[in-house]
Amino acid sequence: MTKESILIVEDEEKIVRLLELELEYEGYTIGKAMDGIDALEAYRTGSWDLILLDVMLPGLSGIELLRRIRADDSLTPVIMLTAKGSLEDKVSGLDLGANDYITKPFQIEELLARIRAVLRMRPAATSKEVDDDEWLTAGDLKLNEKTREVTRGETNIDLTPKEHDLLLFLLKNKRLVLNRDQILEAVWGYDYFGDTNVVDVYIRYLRKKIDYHFETPLIHTIRGVGYVLKDAK
Repeated sequence: MTKESILIVEDEEKIVRLLELELEYEGYTIGKAMDGIDALEAYRTGSWDLILLDVMLPGLSGIELLRRIRADDSLTPVIMLTAKGSLEDKVSGLDLGANDYITKPFQIEELLARIRAVLRMRPAATSKEVDDDEWLTAGDLKLNEKTREVTRGETNIDLTPKEHDLLLFLLKNKRLVLNRDQILEAVWGYDYFGDTNVVDVYIRYLRKKIDYHFETPLIHTIRGVGYVLKDAK
């Protein structure tokens, strides 16, 4: 079985060494880059199953590196590493295209759990054999798992990776009322320690893109419970 490969992009040598030892012990193949320029070259010349990306980097910032990666690659999972810890900073980082976000200092067990969770999500979105003509649908909304295309009517809709994962989960559970904890576990892959506001934030992001400019809303709030996506009637 081929080992999954992880690119560590971090400029603190102690953290790099810790991550390298722990991840190799867990069975991953590791690549390293300690500044943004080298990281961009490593990304372009290598094949990575996941990237651990520090925000503060010399040469090229982690945010700018993420923008360049996401300009032509929406599939490679990225987990951001940063010293910032507010909910607003988490949401901003995820909205730039990261799949997850962890603050320093972190417990290695938590990071390993998040890596496993992100990698579990990847096959569902990128490896499943789905014909290009096979779509998940709700009314005139369509999502193709393989190509990651999303349309509503004649309109193409651009989603961030996390918005895509959320919509995919809602579509796979169409007409089922989902509470916030269920959504957090399925889409983020770990518990936000009771901080379920991120679900509400991303539901609002999705609504702006797939509901607000259309006649009939598809995402509905069930007060006191959560959310449901269902066909228009």
